[in-house]
Amino acid sequence: MKAPTPGTTDPLTPLLAPPRLPSGPTGLGTSSLRLGPVPEPPAPQPPEAAPAAEPAPQSSSQRIEGLYCPPAVRDDRALADEVNARLVEWAEKEVDLYPDTDLRDDLVAFDAGRSVVLCHPDAPDIDHLMAAARLLAGENAVDDYFCEVQYGGTANRRGAALAVAQSAIDPAHNTQRYEADWRAGLASHPALRSMRSAMEYFDALATPAQSHRFRHDIANLYLGYNAEGDCIDQNRTPAVWEYLVQRQFNNFRPCLTITDAVGGYELPAALFAEPAVQRAVALSSNASTICNDLYSLRKEQASGRFHYSLPTAIAAEEECSIDDAFQKAIEVHNDLVHSFEQQAAELSATGGPLMARFMAGLSNWLAGNHEWHAGNVGTRYATSP
Repeated sequence: MKAPTPGTTDPLTPLLAPPRLPSGPTGLGTSSLRLGPVPEPPAPQPPEAAPAAEPAPQSSSQRIEGLYCPPAVRDDRALADEVNARLVEWAEKEVDLYPDTDLRDDLVAFDAGRSVVLCHPDAPDIDHLMAAARLLAGENAVDDYFCEVQYGGTANRRGAALAVAQSAIDPAHNTQRYEADWRAGLASHPALRSMRSAMEYFDALATPAQSHRFRHDIANLYLGYNAEGDCIDQNRTPAVWEYLVQRQFNNFRPCLTITDAVGGYELPAALFAEPAVQRAVALSSNASTICNDLYSLRKEQASGRFHYSLPTAIAAEEECSIDDAFQKAIEVHNDLVHSFEQQAAELSATGGPLMARFMAGLSNWLAGNHEWHAGNVGTRYATSP
């Protein structure tokens, strides 16, 4: 199966309810955006080609007390399962992403389908959700294979491997003599195959500016991977300010900045580049990643390896208990979310309907990310140190 031709859609795609903007948090300025009525979509039909995939295990949401976040707009288990089924089909049949059975089970348990359904409630069809899901799976594969020791990642090869991974989405322009060697190199590794394929699908529905934006954000992400890897290799806990700087690169930003492409529209490049918009993107991306730090703390501590997170950085710098540091990290998260909401409200009030929709999209991603983490408490995450 090849990436779809631009402008085409899967005939089984009209699975989503009419897009709606979040009612909270207050102050986002989205009330000025009025979308016309959308006809009720037909009931979804299962795709003939997609293999049956067992639904991901469910856990009741358990939120961290005191952690502030806007509420999720949409949580559709049936649609999430459909995305997961198609994602497994792509991983197995198109890119052979995880040849090992245990790793395939990890892909299913990760529940990327629920993540993108929660984080992109305004996606116009399942093709757009699948574009986000493939990129998410590919980014995780790069992290697993090139940065995690248990999957073969090594410190002395991490930077070189990530540079090659970048070329999977940002093509190398070689002489004809070496073109075939580069293509063979990409085809030889599952993480590289997955990123290249995922990018081809994304390119089919995104504008060139949106694709360029994503490539830039992934390059920054890999820079952050290297920063985290250096700290882990050296068993060095950075100062809190340094940790937060590193996290601004090593965070969920690539997932947030495609919110307009996945939503089926474009915030023009000139507007996206405005400093105030960049601040809103950074604040929401940073807050989303600190949320991950908080929910994953107990799991990471139980692994017995050196742990890199905001709570551990605070505990080391302030010489306090991890419980006290956990509470201080909650305050940092909440300050970031409130700062984002203030910035988003100003932009939504003055930037026009597209800007308001993009700010709502960032808020949706923040909310969906938090709900996804809270829903995985007991399987992947915990609510306290």
